[in-house]
Amino acid sequence: MKIAIDISQIVYGTGVSVYTQNLTKALLKIDKDNDYLFFGGSFRRYDELKLKAEQFIDGSTNAKSLILPIAPSFSDIIFNRVGFVNIDSLIGKNDVFHSSDWVQPKTDSFTVTTIHDVVPLLYPSLTHPRITAVHRRRMERVKKYVMKIIVPSETTRNDLLKFGFNEKNIIVIPEAVGEEFKKPKKSDIQKILKKYRINDRYLLAVGTSPRKNIDRIISAFERVRVDKTLKLVVIGEVHHPVSVRNVVFLGHVPASNVPALYSGSDALIYPSLYEGFGLPVLEAYKLGVPVLTSNVGSLKEIGAASITVDPFSIDDISEGIKKLISDRGRYIAKGKEEIKKYTWEETAKKTLGVYNCCYE
Repeated sequence: MKIAIDISQIVYGTGVSVYTQNLTKALLKIDKDNDYLFFGGSFRRYDELKLKAEQFIDGSTNAKSLILPIAPSFSDIIFNRVGFVNIDSLIGKNDVFHSSDWVQPKTDSFTVTTIHDVVPLLYPSLTHPRITAVHRRRMERVKKYVMKIIVPSETTRNDLLKFGFNEKNIIVIPEAVGEEFKKPKKSDIQKILKKYRINDRYLLAVGTSPRKNIDRIISAFERVRVDKTLKLVVIGEVHHPVSVRNVVFLGHVPASNVPALYSGSDALIYPSLYEGFGLPVLEAYKLGVPVLTSNVGSLKEIGAASITVDPFSIDDISEGIKKLISDRGRYIAKGKEEIKKYTWEETAKKTLGVYNCCYE
């Protein structure tokens, strides 16, 4: 079987990038029988994408790469808007075509795509109108042409059903935490904390958008009186001035610094209003950090080892924080056990099972 996977997104440092990198590495690790083509398109970042693609296939005898000097905006026009180009004319004939990030060109192959969430469609008020419009247009194309759709959670599956997708075409395959996300040495943790001038105990929050519920997190934190020196450290850009006692906004943080910030914290506070999956929860489990998260949607699905709270209740979040701080050891142990259920090897095996549907 010849399998073509679009890896165009791997240079952007997004959740889709992480997914694509880890999935392709795991597929090559477990599958020596099928042939893989990792292809992508970029104009400005052509050299970077080409290098990453070559790194993927280093040492693999059943994989090759093909990177085209085509900008994403141009790809959208020729593959999605106009749709007059059959991708097979550029990458050759394949048995399976796994598209990325809603870009779905014409192909004679068995079509597979992964949809991580439908945030722009569920929360259009939190998304630029142009992005929402693009997602609506691309969604209709996916609905029409894609044979199998992989989603990371039952929540995303149910969301797609609301938008009229055929439930027989949707397969839930949870994601995992990459091997690169591992607990740093104690000295390296201290080095990162010093870099950000963090000297006290702290709780960690990830994300600053309204969907990440940061305002309620801050309000709940202000009600916690466990320790006056305890701080709330927030990763993510702040687009308006915020000044709250014992709340520290770090702004954008390089991915290489994130594991240390997790590891140095007393807990991850992540009562998001909506997630397609909720990878930060699993990242915290892996690093031995206790978690507070939401009791709704996909976060409820992966929150078995967490304290789960009503994300709309400041009182509930505050009480959950107090409980988590007082019983950290229990939730650390639960998280370490729970994370064993989520591996990229298992994700790859199930994805390979989807590819094999082309024989049905």
